[in-house]
Amino acid sequence: MNQKRLILSSPLLEIVISRLSQELIENHQDFANSVILGMQPRGIYFAERIVRELCRILQKDVPLGYLDATFYRDDFRRRDSPLRPNTTHVPFLIENKKVILIDDVVATGRMVRAAMDAMTAFGRPQSVELLVLIDRRYNRDVPITPDYTGKRVSTLESQRVLVEWREQGCEEDRIWLMG
Repeated sequence: MNQKRLILSSPLLEIVISRLSQELIENHQDFANSVILGMQPRGIYFAERIVRELCRILQKDVPLGYLDATFYRDDFRRRDSPLRPNTTHVPFLIENKKVILIDDVVATGRMVRAAMDAMTAFGRPQSVELLVLIDRRYNRDVPITPDYTGKRVSTLESQRVLVEWREQGCEEDRIWLMG
């Protein structure tokens, strides 16, 4: 039986975005030496929301890039069908910058590891932090823990998290637990 349970939606999502943005400001002040990289494909929507809120609060632009780690995945050559890469757009160097990687869901941590490898093409950062909307606890394959988390969800390996964004054509923002 495939159950679908709503775990987050508006207006709570806006509160989570506001809280995470405040935490980032607390640690990065005016973002003079910090940049944000949204992880393709779905992390970019969350990153755009966070950056929009940061710009609103700080009254200044915050550097945002999109990072695709498709070819850095450890399962890249193990798939039956080829993976389709997404666009990487990093219009700045990350050399000696504080980088905040943003994704919608962290589960095994493998995608974050791949993103860290992909990121090195743009320089060596001073530090890297991870911000996620949903942290699927108890599913890690690699020892990666988010620095900023919207919501922690205890899931079984058979379950998955589905994030629906308006930017993707969904009627409203909703995060579901499936399985």
